[in-house]
Amino acid sequence: MMSAPFSEFDDAAAAEDRRVALGFVTEAFAEAILAGLESDSFAHAAMFAAFQELVSIYGEEAVALFAEGLGDRIRQGEFSIAQKH
Repeated sequence: MMSAPFSEFDDAAAAEDRRVALGFVTEAFAEAILAGLESDSFAHAAMFAAFQELVSIYGEEAVALFAEGLGDRIRQGEFSIAQKH
């Protein structure tokens, strides 16, 4: 387990890696939809896989602390595609 969970999120190279990774996930999402999978089923599976991976890297407590902040980030529109009026 790494001692400073999620600290690489501040690194420019890591930001680029995340941008590229998001492209792969977006492509996989589109392929799943074209194959007839419901978008919410894929989204739930992707979140589960992501949390499994993060827990394997950082451990349960670090990921739980990270997840605690997601509610506020969601409410602030960080994950929204459409602009709020």
